Amino acid sequence: MTGLIAISAALGYLIGSVNFAVIVSRRHGIDILKAGSGNPGATNVKRVIGKGPGNLVFALDALKGVAGACLPLLVGYFHYLFIWQNPDASSQKLLLYYFMELRAHPQFLFGDSLFIASVAGFAGALLGHCFSCFIGFKGGKGVASTIGGLLVLLPVPIAIGAALWAVAFYTTRYVSVASLVLGLSLPVSCWVLPQVTSLRYGADAFWFSAAIAAFNVWTHRSNIARLLRGEESRFARKEPQS
Repeated sequence: MTGLIAISAALGYLIGSVNFAVIVSRRHGIDILKAGSGNPGATNVKRVIGKGPGNLVFALDALKGVAGACLPLLVGYFHYLFIWQNPDASSQKLLLYYFMELRAHPQFLFGDSLFIASVAGFAGALLGHCFSCFIGFKGGKGVASTIGGLLVLLPVPIAIGAALWAVAFYTTRYVSVASLVLGLSLPVSCWVLPQVTSLRYGADAFWFSAAIAAFNVWTHRSNIARLLRGEESRFARKEPQS
C-alpha cells in the first residue's frame, strides 16, 4: 500500500499544480502574476477581473482538493481492475466499498492505509497549488483547495470553518482574516466536537488539522504583516443602487 500512498501524493501534486487562476486570467487577456497583488489565487482574480472569474477559480481550486483526497479510490480501483484482475470479485463493488469506507468513518481512521493515502493525495494537491511546478513553484494560499479536500476528509470541521469564514469576512471585509479564522478553527473543532457530539476525532485528526492550520498561517504570513501595518486591502461593500 506504500505504492498507493506515493502515487496518490505524486498525482495529487500534479493536479494541484494546474493553476486555474493563471488559466482563467489569460483567457481574459491578463497575466495574474503581474496584476493586483500578483498572487495566482481566486481572491486576486476576483479583485482584478471580477466576481464571476474569481468564483470560477475558487470552485476549480476546491475541486483540486476533492480530487486529491479521492485519488486513492480511483488509483486503487484501476490497480485492482487492470493489475489484480481477480475474476472472483466485482470491481464495481470494490469501488463502492472504498466510498462506503470513507463515509462510514468520519472520525478519520489514520490507521487505515486507504485514509493515509487520501491524506497524501490531498496534501499533494495542496502543495501543488501553493508551489506549482508549472509556474516556477509559485501558487495561491490554498484555502479553496483545503476546503475541497476536507469536505471529503473532515466534512464537519470544515463546514464549521466555512461558516466562521463567512462571519469573519462579512464582519471585517478582510479575506485574509476570514481565511485565518477558518484554518485555526479546524483543530479546535476536532478537539471540541468529541466533547459535545457523537463524532469521534482522534489525536491524529487533531494534529493533522493543526498542521493544516499552521500551514495556512504560513501561507498568509505576508497578509499578517500587512494587517499589522494597517496596509491589508479590504473588499469594498457594494453601494445600493439609487
